[in-house]
Amino acid sequence: MAERTLLAIDCGTQSLRALLFSDKGILLGRSQIEYIPYVSPQPGWAEQDPEIYWNSLCLACKELKERHPTPFKSIAGVGVTSQRSTMINVDAKGNPLRPAIVWLDQRRAEPTFGGNGLLNLGLKLARVDGLVTGLQSQGKCNWIMQNQPHLWDQTRCYLQVSGFINHRLTGQFLDSVASQIGHLPFNYKTMDWASRCDLSSLFFPIPREKLPRLVKPGDTIGAITPGAAKATGLTQGIPVIACGSDKGCETLGAGVVDTSMVSLSFGTTATVQTTTEKYFESIRFMPPYPAPIPARYNPEVEIFRGFWMITWFKNEFAHKEVAEAKKLGIAAEEVLNRHLAATDPGAMGLVVQPYWGPGLEHPCAKGAMIGFGDIHTKAHIYRAVIEGLGFALKDGLETMEKRGDFSAKRAAVSGGASQSDEICKITADIFNLPMVKGRTHETSGLGAAIITATGLGIFPSTQKAIDAMVHEETVFNPDPDNVEIYNNIYSRVYQRIFRALEPLYTEIQDITGYPE
Repeated sequence: MAERTLLAIDCGTQSLRALLFSDKGILLGRSQIEYIPYVSPQPGWAEQDPEIYWNSLCLACKELKERHPTPFKSIAGVGVTSQRSTMINVDAKGNPLRPAIVWLDQRRAEPTFGGNGLLNLGLKLARVDGLVTGLQSQGKCNWIMQNQPHLWDQTRCYLQVSGFINHRLTGQFLDSVASQIGHLPFNYKTMDWASRCDLSSLFFPIPREKLPRLVKPGDTIGAITPGAAKATGLTQGIPVIACGSDKGCETLGAGVVDTSMVSLSFGTTATVQTTTEKYFESIRFMPPYPAPIPARYNPEVEIFRGFWMITWFKNEFAHKEVAEAKKLGIAAEEVLNRHLAATDPGAMGLVVQPYWGPGLEHPCAKGAMIGFGDIHTKAHIYRAVIEGLGFALKDGLETMEKRGDFSAKRAAVSGGASQSDEICKITADIFNLPMVKGRTHETSGLGAAIITATGLGIFPSTQKAIDAMVHEETVFNPDPDNVEIYNNIYSRVYQRIFRALEPLYTEIQDITGYPE
C-alpha cells in the first residue's frame, strides 16, 4: 500500500509551521513562516492581525508543494493545532472584526459576576474572591463586551486560532473540543460548552450562538474548499480533521498516554503535562484540559513566558551567537550550547526565578536573578536562565504529582529548546528522571498527524497510531553528582525565593506603577 501523507498545521505564537508526516511518523517536509508575536497598541496589550496566521499558512503550503511535490500530492488529511487562548472575533463570512487578542495580553476587564452583595461576602470568607474576580478580569470577551460593544454585536463567532483556520479551510464554524482552552464558557468535566447556570457561563457570558460547534478529536471538520485550495495549493476535497491545542498535541506526540510519563514543553510557554482518565486540578481553579485523546485529560502546570526567556536572552545578549547560527544554518540554541558547556551546574551561585509574567497562584510575581558577583559572565546568566526554568517545571511536577496522587517515572522533552542536548541534560539532572527526546522536535505537529491518521481510519486507535508514529531517539539519564547539586539549590534556595521576595514585588508595583 502506498504511504499516505499527513499535513499538520502548527500555528504558534512566533511562527506557523506546515509539516508533512508519513503514516510512519517520519517528517518528510517542513516550512516555517516567522512573524512578530504581537504588537502592543497600549502597555500590557498583545494583539495580532489574524490574517497573518492565514497568509503564513498559505505561503507555507505553497513552499511545501514546491519543495516536496510528491508527498504533497499524497496528502490524505489535514490537522490543525494552534496556540491556546488567542481569540478572534469574526463576522458571518469569517472575516476578522478586530485584531486577535493574543494569550500574552494583560489588559483587564471589570468582573461580571460576584463582585458585590452577599455572594461577594461569601467569596471573601472562603478566601477566593481574588481568584474569582481575577479570572473574570482576564476574560478578553468581557473586555470586548465592555469596551467595544458595537463590535461584539457584529460578532458571528468568537474563535480560537484553530477555529479561525478550520473555517478558512472548510467554511465551517467547527473546532475540536481539545482546543477550547482559555477564558470561555466551557465545562472541562463534561468537555462541552457550559450550561447557562455553570460558573464559567456566569464568568464569561458568551451566547452559545457566538461560539463554534464542537466535535471530538479525530472527527471530520469538513473538506478543503475551492477557495482554500486556490489559496494554499492543497487539493480540493481533502478532509480536515479536528485535533487539539499545541500543548495537548505535543504531549500526545511525545507518546505520553498515562501518568507514568510527563511531557515537558520547552516552548514560548513552558509546561509540564501528563495524560489521565481522572479529573483533578493541579492548581486550585485550574482544570485539567481536554486531551486530544477523547475522554482523557491533560493536567498541566505552566510557566508563563517560559522559554520565551531564551528569545529575550538572544535579543538582549546574544546577537553574535544568533548571527553565527544563521550563517551556519543551525538553531541559535546549538551555538548557545557552548555557554552551557563552559559553565558548571549551579552557575556559580547565580539563581533565576523565571516568573517573567504573572500566574494564577502568583499574580504579583516578577522575575528575579540573585547571587550576582564579578565572576559571572554572559554564559553564567544563560545557564542560570535554563536552570531556573528547570526548577520551575520541577516545582510544577511536584505539585501535580501531589494533587493527582501519582509518581512519574520518565519525562519527554519537546519544543524549540529541546533541540539543545545540553538543555535536555540539565533538565534530566534537575528532575532526576530520564529525559526522552523523539526523532523530531516537531512534537506538536506529530501529535496532530497522529490524530489525523486515526480520524482517517489509517489506524484503528490512537494507541496503534502512537505505536507506529512515535519514535524515541535519545534518552538523557541524570548524572548523580549533578542531581545532588541541583537538589540542594532547589530545596535550600529556589523554593524560598518567592516567599522572600513577594512583599518586595508588591512594593515595586506600588512605587513604580509596574503593570499588574
